[in-house]
Amino acid sequence: MAPSTPLLTVRGSEGLYMVNGPPHFTESTVFPRESGKNCKTCTFSKDGTLFAWGNGEKINVINVTNKGLLHSFDLPKAVCLEFSPKNTVLATWQPYTTSKDDTAGIPNLQLYDVKTGMCLKSFIQKKMQNWCPSWSEDETLCARNVNNEVHFFENNNFNTFANKLHLKKINDFVLSPALQPYKVAVYVPGSKGAPSFVRLYQYPNFDGPHAALANKSFFKADKVTMLWNKKATAVLVIASTDVDKTGASYYGEQTLHYIATNGESAVVQLPKNGPIYDVVWNSSSTEFCAVYGFMPAKATIFNLKCDPVFDFGTGPRNAAYYSPHGHILVLAGFGNLRGQMEVWDVKNYKLISKPVASDSTYFAWCPDGEHILTATCAPRLRVNNGYKIWHYTGAVLHKYDVPSTAELWQVSWQPFLDGIFPEKAITYQAVSSDVPSEEPKVATAYRPPALRNKPVTNSKLHEEEPPQNMKPQPGNEKPLSKTALKNQRKHEAKKAAKQKLKAIEQLKEQAATGKQLEKNQLAKIQKEKALLQELEDLELGI
Repeated sequence: MAPSTPLLTVRGSEGLYMVNGPPHFTESTVFPRESGKNCKTCTFSKDGTLFAWGNGEKINVINVTNKGLLHSFDLPKAVCLEFSPKNTVLATWQPYTTSKDDTAGIPNLQLYDVKTGMCLKSFIQKKMQNWCPSWSEDETLCARNVNNEVHFFENNNFNTFANKLHLKKINDFVLSPALQPYKVAVYVPGSKGAPSFVRLYQYPNFDGPHAALANKSFFKADKVTMLWNKKATAVLVIASTDVDKTGASYYGEQTLHYIATNGESAVVQLPKNGPIYDVVWNSSSTEFCAVYGFMPAKATIFNLKCDPVFDFGTGPRNAAYYSPHGHILVLAGFGNLRGQMEVWDVKNYKLISKPVASDSTYFAWCPDGEHILTATCAPRLRVNNGYKIWHYTGAVLHKYDVPSTAELWQVSWQPFLDGIFPEKAITYQAVSSDVPSEEPKVATAYRPPALRNKPVTNSKLHEEEPPQNMKPQPGNEKPLSKTALKNQRKHEAKKAAKQKLKAIEQLKEQAATGKQLEKNQLAKIQKEKALLQELEDLELGI
């Protein structure tokens, strides 16, 4: 039996050790502290029952449940570790080097049988990016990108690949998270005037002109991020360019695309211009949240039709995190922002709390869906390192500040499989805590000497837009007469119709230049006749 509360792993210049999760926060006896600064990497298995770490000499594997050492591998240079989903294989990676005579590279990606400790296979994997093979949840499939092809192995037999997906210059792929039928999304960058594209396939149907389940092409893409939903019915694609040719953004340009396995695709229309900071799926697979636009950034939840479901307005935020059960959403501003968090009940779209985690570089939900971990780690920040455990209602339950002479490199929760922790009813009352609350330091703006003895005027560079259910409602004004109310509604309807017709005209101009329109954009154009009739009726007062 695994512990009833997730453990915390803490790695830094003080060594590697584990801490019991809420409510105790004492150092755990599951793992004897590994002192020294030589621990370069550590990881839990997907179910949290196994733990592997490197101490600069060996890679060790223990069973967290019975505290027993399973294996010790002589891999002093290994810097990356990962377990396969069902704990059958441990993958290790170390920087690529060549032999002394420079004739051949030395295999630097090893796959070990966790049960026997035997090395199943060694590969050459030059780049650290995407170093680890991708497994299906049941481990029937394992895939690697090899020389711009995706090689598929079955049942952890790595002696020969069972199938391969060959397209010209495959740059990246993502295997679907769900069980059979297995699906894979692949990205091929554009070249010589040809567009980039993402295609979805069902394993092993890769051959023929109509083999792809879905295909989406785009010209503005130097790189993409592909995000499957949990049920593997759709992929969100963030397409990015390195440079914004309009000069409007330092981040380049980003667009968000939706591609479903039934062949449907759409551009997700984001109401505010600017960067796309974060996009996350809800665990229900029926909605997703995007954080986007020049600061203060907007955050919006969309459904599978890519229609907005709820608009959170604007604020200092650049990240979004759904709880494991999907019923709570945290919007946060980390990195170069001040660490403000907004914790939302997304079943009722009600704000729960607004805590501030200053200088945070890391955020993670506890598998229990109730607690949150924030941390300030090196090398991103080398001062004020430490971590905090919060309850989602805003209370800090535990905090640890690293001594000024030390650094914190990594903090992480012990994972648990879905369903181990049941979903609990949301509470809005802050839980009690023995940790004294800290008011975040508010930096005062510089004031020239001539203004220092004068009243401060409250002016903002950007006015923040409230969430859609918190916008002020007219209530104190004198009620409009029936005629005035009718005229007001007529005016608003005419304004909306004209805006839609303007958007349709822009789409028609794009189509005239040869641009391929999305299904939802073509449907919009087909509504032009009905909108013109509606506008004519409004003008005539019908």
